[in-house]
Amino acid sequence: MSERVPRLAITCGDPAGVGPEVIAAWLAAATDEEAAGVEIHGPARWMSTLPKAGLFAARAAGPADFVAEPGRPSEAGARVADAALRAAAAAAREGRVDAVVTGPVAKSWMARVGWTQPGQTEFFAAEWGGEPVMAFAGGRLRVALATWHIPFAAVPAALNEPVIARAVAAAAELCAADPGPGEARIAVCGLNPHAGEQGLLGTEERDLIDPILDRLRARFPGLSRALPGDTVFGRQLRGDFDAVVALYHDQGLAPLKTLEFDEAVNITLGLPWLRTSPDHGTGFDIAGRGVASASSFGQAVRLARDLARRRGRLRAAG
Repeated sequence: MSERVPRLAITCGDPAGVGPEVIAAWLAAATDEEAAGVEIHGPARWMSTLPKAGLFAARAAGPADFVAEPGRPSEAGARVADAALRAAAAAAREGRVDAVVTGPVAKSWMARVGWTQPGQTEFFAAEWGGEPVMAFAGGRLRVALATWHIPFAAVPAALNEPVIARAVAAAAELCAADPGPGEARIAVCGLNPHAGEQGLLGTEERDLIDPILDRLRARFPGLSRALPGDTVFGRQLRGDFDAVVALYHDQGLAPLKTLEFDEAVNITLGLPWLRTSPDHGTGFDIAGRGVASASSFGQAVRLARDLARRRGRLRAAG
């Protein structure tokens, strides 16, 4: 018996951004089975223009007569994005979907309509409960972040065993969705230049990070010690590692976005349900011009289904 295609909720993101057009492009290229396995949350008028009408479930968000002007964000549009996100989160809680794929939102506009969360990762943690981990996967790089939306000066104090353990477990889950032979090889970046150079350039690796990694290695045999962050991504590209744990936002995101801006997917792990999104912003400057790449969104859908399928198998196995 063939496996059921995991069901997804898809949110429009800010309706004035590129989210609606990349969703439409993905839907046009999707098979009928793939389209039938989603429910799309967004403005009713926009959804009436989408291809494969009647196959996907349309869930209207916002006023029935709302129409966004591409490239012109508004508070009304931010309220639509907020309504779509809340409805998609509820769809997971109610058991209708296995994962959520989100279009990009503008944090500044969401704040204008009452959002207090720094991003969608934190929003879903608040909606679903759990301790989130922000992770990313592209065609060549897999990265999990130990910390993300905090000031750099706060990073050292935020690093502890539960934080690092969650990031390592998330990296292992990313690897398991597309497994290679043997144990997942997970590299962990050091905090300081040269991973502290045995205490000469900083002591966090020697006194905190490496002892934590030594304890975690019983669960994750392919786990490294703290390694210099300036070379570890090059080593991943050469095949030395299957995934990298970065300790702060830009340490992981600078190489990923440099190499894989159009391919990378943002993944929220550590929660009861999965959430993925394209790793790009709203693109207000190009919205409506037909030049936005749908590649990252398509990858977000594929990875959401791959990860949800694996979680389903693990549940079925007990």
